[in-house]
Amino acid sequence: MKLLVSNRQRRIRFDLAWVRRAAANALPRCQALSGDGRFALRNLHEIAVVIVSDAVIARLHHDFMGLEGPTDVLTFEHGEIAISAETAQEYAARYNQKVEVEIALYIIHGLLHLNGFDDLSPHPAARMRRAQQRVLGAVCESLSKT
Repeated sequence: MKLLVSNRQRRIRFDLAWVRRAAANALPRCQALSGDGRFALRNLHEIAVVIVSDAVIARLHHDFMGLEGPTDVLTFEHGEIAISAETAQEYAARYNQKVEVEIALYIIHGLLHLNGFDDLSPHPAARMRRAQQRVLGAVCESLSKT
């Protein structure tokens, strides 16, 4: 499976190479977890992650979800994940972590959505948060050793 991660914004600086390594490390971990037992992520041939500005993600949010304003991450069922770098920077500062780690969290979130996880109601959302924290912890630990 191909996993493409591209940066299409200029405002927020971050280590794209680290984010790409984190995404590659997270992919098999997310493929092993399924929110609905179907493991749909395994059937995709390509996943495209695009990191964009708040303005771009707000437009996508409106066009595809009918909701106004920017959001952190949008996942589309055919394997596209859009991430706001500006929102990632804001939350990274709030939680005292690197923007790269926040972007990696959003990639993991998108991968889990593609694999049947849902965050629309409390119990499934809590289950998804636990899964993404486990994956993120394992990814960060693995990358700290390299």
